[in-house]
Amino acid sequence: MRMPSSSSLPSPIRRLLGSLALSPRVEAPAAAMSSPAAEEEEKEGAATSGGGGGGGGGTALSYGEAEYWDARYVEEGGAPYDWYQRYAALRPFVRRFAPPESRVLVIGCGSALMSEDMVDDGYVDIMNIDISSVVIEMMRKKHFNIPQLQYVQMDVRDMSIFLDESFDCAIDKGTLDSLMCGVGAPLSASQMVLEIERLLKPGGVFMLITYGDPSVRVPHLNQPGCNWKIVLYILPRPGFKGETKRCVLDPVPMTESGRLPDGFVLEDPDSHYIYVCQKVQGLTGTSSPTISHIDKQDTEE
Repeated sequence: MRMPSSSSLPSPIRRLLGSLALSPRVEAPAAAMSSPAAEEEEKEGAATSGGGGGGGGGTALSYGEAEYWDARYVEEGGAPYDWYQRYAALRPFVRRFAPPESRVLVIGCGSALMSEDMVDDGYVDIMNIDISSVVIEMMRKKHFNIPQLQYVQMDVRDMSIFLDESFDCAIDKGTLDSLMCGVGAPLSASQMVLEIERLLKPGGVFMLITYGDPSVRVPHLNQPGCNWKIVLYILPRPGFKGETKRCVLDPVPMTESGRLPDGFVLEDPDSHYIYVCQKVQGLTGTSSPTISHIDKQDTEE
């Protein structure tokens, strides 16, 4: 399950979808157009509660439904596409928090090249899941000769096929964002986060790559029954032409309430946020995450 790329276009659609974070009422863009870039050009406020269509059309409400993605992947023919960021940009963070011997769960894999790139970088055990049976079959056929990659059709809200504490790392690029476009978004987000927490080993890491800033994403990570040590990084979108004065490999501080500090300057308003959420052992059941400013030695490869 994938979400439209925010890599090169304005942020109104991101603000609109981000505003759904804590609201049970869904307002979604009127038309999910055929190309990833075009989908983000829709104007803020062009909302509808109607159902989806096929062949690349429909509404953003379809983003939580397998039927939408099946039709879309048939139309696209399995052409590779990475949402938000390519592995090359994410590699310093992935390598830092998940060594190559880790058992990795890639959520909403779609037709992205990321898992293949990770194998080329030495990763040996990557389980890829997606709600679309169409793209899973496409990727199985494409990578039948790469034993490090496995593909299973699955809804991230119910991953009961997997045992508790069976993964070292889970990576999501846009699946949570996608669920935020569907009916019952807060419940879907809660189910997804709780399932990921269940599957991670103590000390394991959930890496969430999203367009959502801390005010609309930390509340969803902060589920009763979860205890995370959360570290935030911010990456400019691919193709950003401005200057970034800070080092993107440095963690970005958050307030105790899980927000960016007052006066924080975001050079690229369409930046992508990386939440590195480490499962803290022995504290399951607490209701607040640890907003962490990790030590410098922890950030060095």
